[in-house]
Amino acid sequence: MSTITPFHIAIPVHNLDECRTFYRDVLECEEGRSSDEWVDFNLFGHQLVIHYKEKTAADELHHNAVDGKHVPVPHYGVVLPWETFQSFSKELISKGIEFIIAPYIRFEGQVGEQATMFFKDPAGNALEFKAFKDINQLFAK
Repeated sequence: MSTITPFHIAIPVHNLDECRTFYRDVLECEEGRSSDEWVDFNLFGHQLVIHYKEKTAADELHHNAVDGKHVPVPHYGVVLPWETFQSFSKELISKGIEFIIAPYIRFEGQVGEQATMFFKDPAGNALEFKAFKDINQLFAK
């Protein structure tokens, strides 16, 4: 696998202060630059920017069935090292995060074995964090 470079993603939030607190204090992302309309965060080495946007009815999530679960679309997140995922998921559980899909293992003992979990930020944006037992199987079929 080639060297991974940081991604940049900008997401809409209808409550800048509440989401700022969530990303900074709950997910423990380092805060970077900001203005009255947006805030930068270091999300596991990637640049996440929350931008204020008024909430509309069109902001509702769609769901697709995967493994008998309802996966929210769209969603974003980070592929973490296996041990980091384990400690991060335990921290989130201890902080009382309400999961859309609680942490579990997919494809156990198979190619592509992975841990995954889904939850929302205070603006309703869906996040997925995952980890592969063998990171070299990230794109394995």
